[in-house]
Amino acid sequence: MNNPHVPSASSRLCGENKAIILGVLDNGEAGLTAEHSDLLNQADLVIGGSRVLDLFAHIFKSDVQTFDLTGHLKGVPSRIEQALDKQQAVVVLATGDPLCHGIANYLKKNIGLSRLNIIPNVSALQWACARVGVSWQDAYICSIHSKDGGEWSDNPSKEHGLYPLFKACIQHRKIIVFTSPENNPARIARMLVTENMGDDFDMVVVENLLQENERIVAGIAVSVLSKQDFSNLNMVILERKESITKPTLFGLEDASFNQRKPEKGLITKREVRAVSLAHMQLKANSIVWDIGAGSGSVGLESARLCPNGWVYAIEKNIADFEIAKSNQVQMGIHHYTLVNAKAPACLETWANPDAVFVGGSGGELGELIKLIMNRLNDGGYLVMNFVTIENLTAAVETLKAMDVRWSVTQMQVSRSKPILHMHRMAAENPVWIVSVEKMYDVRTMDQ
Repeated sequence: MNNPHVPSASSRLCGENKAIILGVLDNGEAGLTAEHSDLLNQADLVIGGSRVLDLFAHIFKSDVQTFDLTGHLKGVPSRIEQALDKQQAVVVLATGDPLCHGIANYLKKNIGLSRLNIIPNVSALQWACARVGVSWQDAYICSIHSKDGGEWSDNPSKEHGLYPLFKACIQHRKIIVFTSPENNPARIARMLVTENMGDDFDMVVVENLLQENERIVAGIAVSVLSKQDFSNLNMVILERKESITKPTLFGLEDASFNQRKPEKGLITKREVRAVSLAHMQLKANSIVWDIGAGSGSVGLESARLCPNGWVYAIEKNIADFEIAKSNQVQMGIHHYTLVNAKAPACLETWANPDAVFVGGSGGELGELIKLIMNRLNDGGYLVMNFVTIENLTAAVETLKAMDVRWSVTQMQVSRSKPILHMHRMAAENPVWIVSVEKMYDVRTMDQ
């Protein structure tokens, strides 16, 4: 028997002048304890999405106020605070675990944890994994419940709504996905097909959890799933068919890259490439520009060093463009956009960079440097390689007029080569590496 002198959990929580964030499930009242049902019945204000409010409307007391947060999320914190100031009992309905890609983090940030009581339920993630017998402690959890960014294309960007999932597919073996009506399972499948990853994953879709029309879709090729229709209420589980191999991050042998033949070349040599990448000061999430990509070696190694970033590369020569593209495919690099054009064409559509590498200027070096420095993010680096005195001089004169911090490193590399039964040292062409740091807004010569 309950002790009449000990207050119930529901009465204690309602008396604390805190908003209760209550985890609920799509099986309605059956997914609640009796005390949690009491919380809803005692609430003066209930906040939730339209679908969830309808699901539990029969529990609310007759004079309850409701607030539909669908499309009005920004108004929720003030609505809660107003109700609490009036000593009203407030319940916010959240699906499953409110702290697992739910509303709890948003409310904690905007009104503070001291004004909240969070009561989790079994998450949709746990139910989905239980239905198909998949462990989730080693999975990467990803939400693409964002605004509609449209279909994933051949040349996407970091700003696309599917980018978090795309990034996860590159780095993780098992991924559990909170979807949205727009970013649905079919669109996910089409993204994988577009990126030539359709055959890399087994894909399971769990629809309408805990409802009479619950459905599990499994054992179907990703390419087939890309053409199917799904309910708006679903979760996706992706598992790689084979483990991810850990590639060498940078410093690959020159022979690892396809190059122009018979005049083999147009590649930044390994030693110069390594030093240039060091000067670029890359971070895991850096946005990188590679101008004059040639064989693509610097941009592609940048992509490996920046798994959470993006690399934009441009090459004007169609033959070299095709070679760089083949190297991208060969290395399995996906967060990389390569265009066949002459800079500065296309640069205006790219995200502002954290690092820029210039391997070829096309004779408009001064204007290109000024454009780059105006677009470069504060704290970013521009690194340029030159093999001619004229281009080095043009770059230095431009930088002097811009009043920026810059330095020049000369590299003279020699490599051993066999001669009879011995070896000699053969010199490579000397290269000047110009490094420019952006510390503040640059004053260009035109200002």
